[in-house]
Amino acid sequence: MAKNDYLPLFETRYKRRILFRLFAASILVGICFIFIYRVRFFPLASGNVERWTWIGLFLAELWFGFYWFLTTICRWNHVHRFPYIDRLSRRFEKELPNIDVFVCTADPLMEPPIMVINTILSVMAYDYSPEKLSIYLSDDGGSDITFYAMLEAATFSKKWLPFCKKFKVEPTSPEAYFRTALQPVANDPVYVKEWVSIKNLYEDMKLRIETITKFNRIPQDIRKQHQGFREWDFVSSKFDHQTILQIVIDGRYPNAVDIEGKPLPTLVYLAREKRPQYHHHFKAGAMNALIRVSSRISNGPIILNVDCDMYSNNSKSIKYALCFFMDEEKGDEIAYVQFPQNFCNITNNDMYASSFKAGYKFELPGLDANGGPCYIGSGCFHRREALLGKKYDKHCKVDWKRLSDGKVEESASIFEETCKILASSTFEQNTLWGKEMGLKYGCPVEDNVTGLSIQCRGWKSIFLNPQREGFLGLAPTTLLQMLVQHKRWSEGHLQIFLSRYCPLLYGHKKIPLKLQLAYSTYNLWAANCWPTLYYVVVPCLCLLKGISLFPKTSSPWLLPFAYVAIANRSYSLGEHQWSGSTLRGWCNDQRMWMFKRTTSYLFAFVDTILKILGCSKPAFVITAKVADDDVLKRYEKEMIEFGATSPMFDILATLAMLNLFSSFGAINKVISLDADELCKVLDQFGLQILLCLALVTINMPVYQALFLRKDNGRVPSSITYKSIIFALLACTLALC
Repeated sequence: MAKNDYLPLFETRYKRRILFRLFAASILVGICFIFIYRVRFFPLASGNVERWTWIGLFLAELWFGFYWFLTTICRWNHVHRFPYIDRLSRRFEKELPNIDVFVCTADPLMEPPIMVINTILSVMAYDYSPEKLSIYLSDDGGSDITFYAMLEAATFSKKWLPFCKKFKVEPTSPEAYFRTALQPVANDPVYVKEWVSIKNLYEDMKLRIETITKFNRIPQDIRKQHQGFREWDFVSSKFDHQTILQIVIDGRYPNAVDIEGKPLPTLVYLAREKRPQYHHHFKAGAMNALIRVSSRISNGPIILNVDCDMYSNNSKSIKYALCFFMDEEKGDEIAYVQFPQNFCNITNNDMYASSFKAGYKFELPGLDANGGPCYIGSGCFHRREALLGKKYDKHCKVDWKRLSDGKVEESASIFEETCKILASSTFEQNTLWGKEMGLKYGCPVEDNVTGLSIQCRGWKSIFLNPQREGFLGLAPTTLLQMLVQHKRWSEGHLQIFLSRYCPLLYGHKKIPLKLQLAYSTYNLWAANCWPTLYYVVVPCLCLLKGISLFPKTSSPWLLPFAYVAIANRSYSLGEHQWSGSTLRGWCNDQRMWMFKRTTSYLFAFVDTILKILGCSKPAFVITAKVADDDVLKRYEKEMIEFGATSPMFDILATLAMLNLFSSFGAINKVISLDADELCKVLDQFGLQILLCLALVTINMPVYQALFLRKDNGRVPSSITYKSIIFALLACTLALC
């Protein structure tokens, strides 16, 4: 193609955000005035308690100011990407590369097989040549029930894929499609007949899978139908078994076709070898085993990885991603294209603040502008050679025609035997896997550190948020699930910051400084626990003791505190409104922001320190993807679920009661005063009283769960008693 005729496969639009920068500058001025106030009015003449509480509050505000600076860096510039798949089709239709899709599951109880195969069926139905598409399921649970579900999916796909292509079905997950689609009207009898038929087939398959899952046993007559079940005759447990590799559909062979005679994608089941004496490295180990096994079977130059609950919601996602990889001018420098993680079960007001809408609207485009988004573990298209540790070389150009012509001739049975060694528990010993090749080991958030290391080797990354979401998953449906999930994430991020992979050290002179600081925003999540706890606890206790920590309401020094607080929260509200959230959704976000900082981040910080000291071992906690019917009903009604005992709930309830008792104490003092004394007290302690009342307002659902609710989602009585005792004890000590 002549250079003058070149049309890029994607467009990049930059947004400088001048108004935001002016607004941020005004916030910075306000923060500086707060610091000046803390220094200028330091209580030298007061007692030790007053001085130390003042110092503590100043340190907390210094941290908040620093962390605000980091989050502002993420929003300083914006980049938005727009792929042109029509140009891709015209230019590369016959040279489109093989695509390998990795789906990972780990526990058939927490991640039901019917959900897993819905994800598999959705990616099988991509708008892409099926002979160039290979889907791999990594089953770290080593479950014969998951394997059975995959066999059912393979049979069902012969009718589901033609149906999707014929009627342009979106989404291509059967469960999601039939849940959201209305039954067609009778003016198209062919469509109605096929729609009803395929729905009945799906419901029958779903019933069979769920019945076998419920009884947790494969009947003998089914076992005899497929020789692959013989592998489970040698399985001791899901933690001790040989490699199980089954090519369920071999897309290279003529008989691998659907009911219309069109080829089917390759479908592979893998349960890598597990032995108790060898560390299996959780999801990172599963991904690395898939990289090796797929390199022998299909060796697609582009790899998509999705979580087992993250089904495809946009059948053109592959072509969107390829617009970046295959662009003649800039494509060779791109290592991965990251889609946002969206969710299909978010409530109207996003009760647990799980949607991250504002983050995907403002933070990730900011990271893209600063040098590239981080890898967030799912919904990501990778260049295989970048995952394998190759450094970017601007002189190396990809020959897509050569890659698209690559074929392997061995039979499926030979593949199954020769590839098993690649997924053995000893294969990685004394190799670079987990260090320089594949996903990194030794961290609960292997995705983040892997993306950082790829960028430090010179590669670029892209954030793509198409109008129709690329992937939809399941958000946590209970408060404890959400808190535990964030505990794992924030713990992993802090471990990165305290390791050799700290972005400020590992990324020095390798990635832009702004990107190093943007990474630190996530790495320092857990460190927010201490200043937040201080602000939640100390001003309330000082109010009981009569210690003033903020300017008088009549003082001009009130202005910077008021401006920073009001302007910052107003901007946050604006982001949420702009992202499509509601006012109540923003309030829920603020509530969960405080809950996470006072529990998830606290436990993450403590556990990280214990791991550094050698007092704790790493573990991987799987977030449950199923919930009881009663829990789901309360979730849909947006009633926060407290119905479990947990140290996290002990802390939440105690802090809520502490704020309540402090507010009652302040009100009790105020109502007994005459008008002049009342004005003086409100002038002296107005901001502190307002802070306590704000915290009480945020904790309203906690009080309801402690005292008013009668359902099973209420706070357990043992936590209620403990929280009251601990809060009263703290108030008593403060008054002494």
